[in-house]
Amino acid sequence: MKRKAQYLTGIEHIVAIGGGHGLGRVMSALSFMQERLTGIVTTTDNGGSSGRIRNDLGGIAWGDLRNCINQIITKPTTASAVFEYRFSGHSELAGHSLGNLIFTALENMHIRPTEAVNLIRNFLRIKSFIIPMSDIPVDLAAILPDGRHIIGEVNIDALSTPPAGLYPAPVVPATPEAVIALQQAQVILLGPGSFFTSIMPPLLLAEIIEALRQSRAKKIFIDNLGTEHSAAAALSLPERIKWIENSIGKPIIDGIITSSAFIPHAELKDIRVIARDLHADDVSYRHDRELLCRAIDDLINDLEEVD
Repeated sequence: MKRKAQYLTGIEHIVAIGGGHGLGRVMSALSFMQERLTGIVTTTDNGGSSGRIRNDLGGIAWGDLRNCINQIITKPTTASAVFEYRFSGHSELAGHSLGNLIFTALENMHIRPTEAVNLIRNFLRIKSFIIPMSDIPVDLAAILPDGRHIIGEVNIDALSTPPAGLYPAPVVPATPEAVIALQQAQVILLGPGSFFTSIMPPLLLAEIIEALRQSRAKKIFIDNLGTEHSAAAALSLPERIKWIENSIGKPIIDGIITSSAFIPHAELKDIRVIARDLHADDVSYRHDRELLCRAIDDLINDLEEVD
């Protein structure tokens, strides 16, 4: 198998979109690309430590940003351990990540969230770029099949059936740096991760939608290896692709990376699919970093040959 530095050799800029552990895994797998890699991170979480902070102090959701920063660090240091420290016990701090609190303090000092992330990147010597989808606090909202509306990722994750639609509440602009990154990208990755609450939120912002509509980059959807514990579990792979297409307003997906259990679908006949065993040895529902990196490289080469 190739050394990682030999993958993606012709790619000057790759952008990954998502949130949670999924985007962190992709950023970790591609961390060798350093400045050539940008992650655009979902900031609508309202659960856990992020949710408690947002409820008490407002601001954007920092948890997924912190997670990506933590996963992209290839050589843990004392500084990174401090940043990821989580309080235990039964005090008001119990369950909070110190990284989330540091980010909140920077936000309360009126430092723009994107600049706060850059400060921490420099502190931890991370060269890849990590950008919040918006600098303005926003929640994820859903329209239910019966016409009712609900707000908050926690409520949406608890749905037993898929919503009829999603939207940001309130409507906010995308981070300018995220739009520029998409405009410069040669490859754009979507996923893996919770479909409705990690992958879809950035695709609801007008500036990101327009950037994806205009982009000539190869756009690749990375499918989950395990079944989601949410209403998204009811969606087939073609249905997830259709959700993305409906949000953007046109077909944009050029390729899909999925598990070896993939069953061909007529709806995906115009999309190049790589189906492999990509499971990590330690956690079966997460992607092996080396195998994922190789699959991305192979798929890009396949798509370039078609052109």
